[in-house]
Amino acid sequence: MAANKVIIEVRINEYTMRDDNPHVPYSPQEIADEALACWREGAAFIHYHARDPQTGAPSADHGLYADTVRRIKDHSDLITMPTLGAWWMPSPEERISHIVEMAKDPATTPDCAPIDMATSNVDTYDATAKRFKTTDTVYLNTTQTWEYFATTIREAGVKPVQALWNISSVRHTQAFVEMGLFEEPLYTEIVLTEGGILAGHPGTIKGLEAFLDFIPETDAWQWSVMSYGGNLFPIAAAAMERGGHVSIGLGDYHYREMELPTNARLVARLAQLARDMGREVATPAEAREMLGIRAA
Repeated sequence: MAANKVIIEVRINEYTMRDDNPHVPYSPQEIADEALACWREGAAFIHYHARDPQTGAPSADHGLYADTVRRIKDHSDLITMPTLGAWWMPSPEERISHIVEMAKDPATTPDCAPIDMATSNVDTYDATAKRFKTTDTVYLNTTQTWEYFATTIREAGVKPVQALWNISSVRHTQAFVEMGLFEEPLYTEIVLTEGGILAGHPGTIKGLEAFLDFIPETDAWQWSVMSYGGNLFPIAAAAMERGGHVSIGLGDYHYREMELPTNARLVARLAQLARDMGREVATPAEAREMLGIRAA
């Protein structure tokens, strides 16, 4: 049955530079090629950020976002999830404008878009120097912004994905379900943070388990776990054992201890771990069925 299968999501690049791992993709072609390699190894879901193809700088160009989805759709049935614009953009409308534009063309309409269900201080702490590198970086997401994102994403024919940074995120997501702004089944992502980012729960099994007392135990709430700034593998087996899914990628962590792998190598290792634990890996079609996402 698809319900017990593990969904592997690849967080393919985020804002990570190649200083950390030379395999981080920048251009639409590079992202699509890496996404297809991950798909062949068992990934069902691709999350990506548009980047300047030459410099790797963050980009809000909806053409880059659209070109990436088009290339992926041309060769696979992968579930696509571009990011929303981050905190430094001037308004919620600008943060989501590329999703709205992409959804005007079936060839570039993404399947999902994420909503971070938290406002967080995301300054990086330097444990060696015992100080924060910055002291004024706030990732602002007001309740009004959440409502706007939820409504606009749904009206565009795209499924919202809830990023859960803490227990408050779970409670707010439940309220949005009750308000009719999020439609079950949900695909939620537990955000664990390491590498000096203290805004999330730590990237440990205990950090994961702290959420699980509050996430409803029902197929209507599917959850995946990521570890931004840390190695996900020590947590992945625990997530699979508890019925969850996994979100991994070079956007979150460089994996030097694995000799700087590609995203596809990470997927292959997770897929084998799932099979070793008696859980099969979900295809994109099976993941769509589990999560209530339209067919490709």
